[in-house]
Amino acid sequence: MSSISRTSSPRRVAAAATIGTALESYDFYVYSYFAAFFAGPFFFSALGDAGAQLAAFATIGIAFVVRPIGAVLFGHLGDRLGRRRTLILTVTLMGVATGLVGLLPTGTEWAAMSAVVLVLLRVVQGLSLGGEWGGAILLATEHADARRRPFFASLPQLGSPIGSVAAGGLMLALFFGLGPEAVSAWGWRIPFLVAIPLIAVSLYLRASVDETPVFQALERRGERERVPVVAAIVRQPAAFVVAILTALLGIGSYSLMNTYTMDYGAESLGFDPMQLLLAATIGGLLQFVTVPAFGWLATRIGSPTVVAIGAIGTLAIAFPMYWLLSSASFAFLVTMMLVGGVLPTASWAALGGTMSELFRGRHAYSALSMAYAVAAVVSGFIPLVTDALGEATAGAWWHPGVVLAALSLATLVGALAARSMRKLGDEEADAALAEPAREAVRV
Repeated sequence: MSSISRTSSPRRVAAAATIGTALESYDFYVYSYFAAFFAGPFFFSALGDAGAQLAAFATIGIAFVVRPIGAVLFGHLGDRLGRRRTLILTVTLMGVATGLVGLLPTGTEWAAMSAVVLVLLRVVQGLSLGGEWGGAILLATEHADARRRPFFASLPQLGSPIGSVAAGGLMLALFFGLGPEAVSAWGWRIPFLVAIPLIAVSLYLRASVDETPVFQALERRGERERVPVVAAIVRQPAAFVVAILTALLGIGSYSLMNTYTMDYGAESLGFDPMQLLLAATIGGLLQFVTVPAFGWLATRIGSPTVVAIGAIGTLAIAFPMYWLLSSASFAFLVTMMLVGGVLPTASWAALGGTMSELFRGRHAYSALSMAYAVAAVVSGFIPLVTDALGEATAGAWWHPGVVLAALSLATLVGALAARSMRKLGDEEADAALAEPAREAVRV
């Protein structure tokens, strides 16, 4: 009698994928807020005010620079050893590194050493990030049937708003509960230390689900690639470029809105930092509705079409939004965060579905991780580039709009190209899901 692999329910698998990406996202946003308000004065004050802020933004970029290395490393493990085991490793590394940031000393005599350790921990976080997203998308989609696959692909994308709301909400609670002085003195450590117990929850959920049917089928047939990242780039170069373009708006808009615009709004436009945090948190809450809604829409009209709709909408509002922001009230600030968040969210929600359709399962973990990492490298430096553009244009109101429009155009090109490409990932996932049924008939 043939053995038939048990598979976990798509809902349970999606929960395991989402909780891990939420922890990764939480860790990312905690550091982004920390970099916007504290990292410069704590660790880089010797560089002067402007230099310290640039250095703080650069530490965000460092994690993105090493993401391709993490994508190669964990993509290889994911395609050779399995999606589930690799995701357990990535979430552990991220949680531990984040917790250690909260233990760094900040006194003047410790500044140099702490700055070096901070950079090293950001490297570890970047390596982990490089292997997380692609695996989470595959964990969710390779367990689901074709009809529901775009929706389940959108659920790990909820990790970003969950992480954003959790990080922003905790920061707000600390500022209002402890006061700015206490937060600057010691309270900023709490959001980082919270990541350590959260690891246990993520590990439990990920350990409780099965390996995906696609990987099980590849393992049974002996079709795993020896060097999957090379196979992905050499055998599907066009799909690789399309995947990078498609990812730029979804990733880059978060970096622009939640890091650069936070600092720009506080330093140049005079908004209270707590108002900016509150507006970002409200925008993140809205995504709890919009992400699954766009995921559902993708099951009706296709993931690439939803990505394209988001890109077109964001392009249309990029310049008007920043023009109005220069003289906005707090009510308009919240509205801007909502509108400016919803439209890129369409591209974000349907990104996993679009990219997972492009690549063959035997190198899908490496392909998704590497393409996403390359897009993330570009996006990680968006705050730095936008800040430099602002300096070059003497703070012209339109300078962030240029960046947002460029991201929108790139993603629109990628989405239109993805619509015309063969859905190799779906074909292999369908075949893998059908194998147990055929085995059962033979039994």
